[in-house]
Amino acid sequence: MERWHTIVVISRSLEETQDLAEELARHLVGGDVLALVGELGSGKTSFVQGLARGLGVKGYVRSPSFTIINEYQGRVPLYHFDFYRVESLDEIYELGCEEYFYSEKGVCVIEWAEKFIEILPARHLRIEFSWIDPLSREINLFLPEEGGYEDPWFRNIHGDS
Repeated sequence: MERWHTIVVISRSLEETQDLAEELARHLVGGDVLALVGELGSGKTSFVQGLARGLGVKGYVRSPSFTIINEYQGRVPLYHFDFYRVESLDEIYELGCEEYFYSEKGVCVIEWAEKFIEILPARHLRIEFSWIDPLSREINLFLPEEGGYEDPWFRNIHGDS
């Protein structure tokens, strides 16, 4: 049974959400997989924009709602997936998504990951977004107890200042 270490962060603005993601990105390496979970408008794409900034991606990052995947070049490649419009696991296999998830080449981040969580590696970082009010979000980071994320940064972050 997978065990998780949970970190709860309160973000009071879009900028705080992006800053958290930017800082997180500095600790990511090729092969890391981030599963983003949350309602429409809860901050998932904004979080990915901060990740991209932290990975050194130049240019605007947008959700790949219709293309399913966008690739960006930074210090490591960023593979940004959006499963919102995906209706079956077969579609994911047809697109070859699992080849990205099990590669060490880049960082994968998947919006609406809960739709097909079973395809992701056991060692992934799950990040859940929920509304507090129009500007504030609760962001829960679930880190696997084993298999990575031993960097002290992961154990020491907090956002309730």
